[in-house]
Amino acid sequence: MNEPLHSPLHDRHAALGAKFSEFGGWLMPLQYSGVVAEHKAVRSSVGVFDVSHLGKMRVSGPGAAEFVNTCLTNDLRRIGPGQAQYTMLCTPDGGVVDDMIAYLFSSDEVFVIPNAANTTTVVEIVAAAAPAGITVTNEHRDHAVIAVQGTKSDEVLSALGLPVGQDYMAYATASFDGTPLTVCRTGYTGERGYELVVPVAASGGVWDAVLAAGEPFGILPCGLGARDTLRTEMGYPLHGHELSPEISPVMASVVWAVGWDKPAFIGAEALRAQREAKSGPLLRGLKAVGRAIPRPGMEVVAGDAGVGTVTSGTFSPTLGAGIALALLDRSVKLGDQVAVEVRGRAEPFEVVKPPFVTPGVREP
Repeated sequence: MNEPLHSPLHDRHAALGAKFSEFGGWLMPLQYSGVVAEHKAVRSSVGVFDVSHLGKMRVSGPGAAEFVNTCLTNDLRRIGPGQAQYTMLCTPDGGVVDDMIAYLFSSDEVFVIPNAANTTTVVEIVAAAAPAGITVTNEHRDHAVIAVQGTKSDEVLSALGLPVGQDYMAYATASFDGTPLTVCRTGYTGERGYELVVPVAASGGVWDAVLAAGEPFGILPCGLGARDTLRTEMGYPLHGHELSPEISPVMASVVWAVGWDKPAFIGAEALRAQREAKSGPLLRGLKAVGRAIPRPGMEVVAGDAGVGTVTSGTFSPTLGAGIALALLDRSVKLGDQVAVEVRGRAEPFEVVKPPFVTPGVREP
């Protein structure tokens, strides 16, 4: 078995007392001061995450954007240079190879950030489909990604002289200490925030500067544990849980990230058939009526019948209750009460539509 890869910021995390966990083939910080404290810092002020394990792929050459648009689900024609877009790469039968963010630099260049464990597969599929003149490059180890998330993220980046205030899913190029970087109004927390794509060699200096600039606001370094509770409160899918080769965008209720009017993309025919058939399970939210904490893989029942499976489940620090995302039969409606088998007991849950908390991600 291969040893997990280390972030270029690994030594800094160790010095901060991080507890580490393997994720997507990388050894990444799970928590520092504690998941709940880190979660609440992001919801109330600001936190910083190292998400350098995320993949990086560059597609370049004449007509690169048009080519990428024939591969990925969303429609790049909806955005222009300086904007980014949530999208997916599907299998021909409609399953999800991976979900990702695509940065449109120009008609001849697209930069894509897939998930860590799927980067090699994504690059291979896109490269195999690329026509002559289009170059597909795996830049996974060339860049670090630092996410500054929370209501005070603008103040932190402004103190560093970095651009803020761009529209949600828009990015700006900038420099810090002479090093070029990209500042994108994106994140995985549901709060106002930014993700910085930084050359590896400069990542330590940027990380240190963010922590120093955030000190007046009580910034906390945050691990993947808090990132998971934050994204679950928002109902954001995680590949391998809410999306997979067996779970399509239609089932996962992310049809808004599909360009239905595009002439073609990988999996288009299968997804159109699924949408038309209106069969198969759908992703819903579950909120505990009592004190139970749901976990992935737990069965959801209505009466005596199994009606689905929990895909993600956790304790919500914001709500003080158990929450879950679950694939449920279409017979289950919003507002219904179901039960989740937690440690041998049928615990009551209400079926709700995520997000579980009010998002601040689009605030002007």
